[in-house]
Amino acid sequence: MTSPVGTRTLGRDGLTVSALGLGCMGMSQMYGAADRQESIATIHRALDLGVTFLDTSDVYGEGHNEELVGEAIAGRRDEVQLATKFSLKHDTGSGMTIDGRPENVRACAEASLRRLGVDVIDLYYQHRVDPKVPIEDTVGAMAELVQQGKVRYLGLSEASAASIRRAVAVHPIAALQSEWSLWTRDLEESVLATAREHGIGLVPFSPLGRGFLTGAITSPADFEEDDWRRTHPRFQGEAFDANLRLVEAVRELAAEKGATPGQLALAWVLAQGEDVVPIPGTKRRSYLEENVGGAAVELTADDLARLDDIAPPGVAVGGRYANSAYAYGDSPERP
Repeated sequence: MTSPVGTRTLGRDGLTVSALGLGCMGMSQMYGAADRQESIATIHRALDLGVTFLDTSDVYGEGHNEELVGEAIAGRRDEVQLATKFSLKHDTGSGMTIDGRPENVRACAEASLRRLGVDVIDLYYQHRVDPKVPIEDTVGAMAELVQQGKVRYLGLSEASAASIRRAVAVHPIAALQSEWSLWTRDLEESVLATAREHGIGLVPFSPLGRGFLTGAITSPADFEEDDWRRTHPRFQGEAFDANLRLVEAVRELAAEKGATPGQLALAWVLAQGEDVVPIPGTKRRSYLEENVGGAAVELTADDLARLDDIAPPGVAVGGRYANSAYAYGDSPERP
């Protein structure tokens, strides 16, 4: 059976993954209550549909997410391209800390392998670049994991252009994971060109604007009490109302295309290049199936031009995080 989503290649060394991935974070934190059995069923359904590129991190649910993903892929490891991350830790005092020390790289990798129940991680990302540790030291330790056969490919997440250049001087980087969607196009300013200059694939997280671009969110009251979006700058007051107008414009074009707003938003990200593999997150099979439908939406040059008019860079009102340090925290340079 041919996969409805197909495959794409990340990096010059040829990491082949499904053209659409699955972000697993919400199965463990941030987006309200999750159902373990439905989460595992969602991962199984993803594999059945050819969505075999799974994304997790050691910080999601303090290891819970890796354990969950490991349980779900047991017996199906050969079907999966498995990505996880290290370097972020929750801190009760300051919220989040970054640790890029070589000894932490090694310790985190061993812990992730154990939780995931696998012998090798296909793609290992530094979740955020540590401004206190030279990235050459961090990537050097990551490269040792490749040499030891514990990791196949290396990635960075939310790294600046300057950090990318320094990292690739140490070891090839297969993928850069950063936020990229119709309402977050910061990446296009300089980071995108730098990544492509070095043959690095792009893995956009939150390609659906943290669910906003699906059109399913019409009021802040739509969020569960423990959903972190309640405190997100783009979901507050006047910013929410302004951003809702963007969604309405996307909805109109989607209706013309016979697609949902979310499918159109995903199709736009997929249309940005064959080196782009978005990883929309979900914890439900129904949303997964809708996302897979986005891979079949074909956008013409006119459609893309209309979307550029609807959602030019900087169109969204509000910051990407309540704490801006979570975005490109490694450098005063911005993409």
